[in-house]
Amino acid sequence: MNKNKVYIETYGCQMNVADSELVMGILSRQGYELTKEIDEADVILINTCSVRDNAEQRIFGRLGNIKKIKDSHSGAVVGILGCMAERLRDDLIKNKNLVDIVVGPDEYRRLPSFIESAIGGVKGIGVKLSRTETYEDIEPYREEGLSAWISVMRGCDKFCAYCVVPFTRGRERSRSLDSIVSEIEKLSVRGFREVTLLGQNVNSYNYEGKDFADLLNAAAKVDRQIRIRFTTSHPQDLSAKLLYAIAENPNVCNYIHLPVQSGSNRILRLMNRNYTIEHYLELIEKARKIIPGVSFSTDIIAGYPTETEEDHQATLDVLKRVEYDGAYMFKYSPREGTKAYKMEDDVPNEIKTRRLNEIIALQQSISLKKNQALIGTEDVVLVEGFSKKSENYLAGKTDANKVVVFPKSEGVVPGDYVNVKITGATSATLFGEFLGKTVLNEFADGISA
Repeated sequence: MNKNKVYIETYGCQMNVADSELVMGILSRQGYELTKEIDEADVILINTCSVRDNAEQRIFGRLGNIKKIKDSHSGAVVGILGCMAERLRDDLIKNKNLVDIVVGPDEYRRLPSFIESAIGGVKGIGVKLSRTETYEDIEPYREEGLSAWISVMRGCDKFCAYCVVPFTRGRERSRSLDSIVSEIEKLSVRGFREVTLLGQNVNSYNYEGKDFADLLNAAAKVDRQIRIRFTTSHPQDLSAKLLYAIAENPNVCNYIHLPVQSGSNRILRLMNRNYTIEHYLELIEKARKIIPGVSFSTDIIAGYPTETEEDHQATLDVLKRVEYDGAYMFKYSPREGTKAYKMEDDVPNEIKTRRLNEIIALQQSISLKKNQALIGTEDVVLVEGFSKKSENYLAGKTDANKVVVFPKSEGVVPGDYVNVKITGATSATLFGEFLGKTVLNEFADGISA
């Protein structure tokens, strides 16, 4: 068997994290070993993101450093995987001569043969998109841990005007429900305590008449001690059936990431988002009625082409009305091949920066207010490990995806569920006092032995 060592660096979204585990699952079948030390690697793979320009520029910069490692380690194969591979294949191999292989998201099965050819001196490109590939028969390589990402579908059919995903990851196709349930069962046996179901638009999942609400119900019943999360949702496909599935399953987290992108209906039309702000706000209100205590996060783009101050103020107004628990906020970045790329990027960078800073400042104030309102309450936290700043403190997350830091307590280890009383808060972190260990949903059906 092959004993070459593989080093993988992952950039971008959780889908890329899941894809890196998938790639290592494919390679481990062929005898490759994972290494965390790049200097030891015979194969160096960079799993890339093309959603924003700065992500691509970071990767080009990183490739410059990796070329030095390659030059000092004769024979090391360097490969680019993922969205950037599909988008910039010619530039990466022919023009810049930085890499040996370029493999897109739907060609990972061919990766072992590409590597073998590259070891023999033959460079390779595999970026063909598929309408059927879901990799549901491939078991991802996962080290021991608490949290796992499971890709339940691939691609996207929405064609938002600014987004490269339909062009880099292809059209929507879903895995079978049974294959996903089987993967969660294996994770349960291994002691995992949190699973996130992934898709570019996860709530458009559809397999043989089973929709995402059906999948969520089935996933939640595998083991009531495993928290179930999902991302990312599109407002157009957030059904009442799905909201009830969240409400009726005690281990499905009461947390929804629901990108709004802009508060302006005019900008939403230009973005091809296929909903109005009025519809979006109705969804938020409906979710809050069906799911008591539900929390929301969102995505926002500042400075989209033709965005006016009135449009920007409309976005700030949505933040004030919804009061998100958190948000991912970015300046607009033109992506070649998208419909928006043909529009003039006419909002000056200094105005984009100012608008983005105003959005960030408002969201931080909202997050601080919402977190401070939790002081004095109690919540259940899944312990993940030591806090980033001190090994005298432990950290974990609540059902609502909020980070909680509390003093280390004897006998408490990662994977434990604990009751914590909230004693303090910043806009990003809650602080608490340990009250005792607990279990999730002790009397719910499906609890593992």
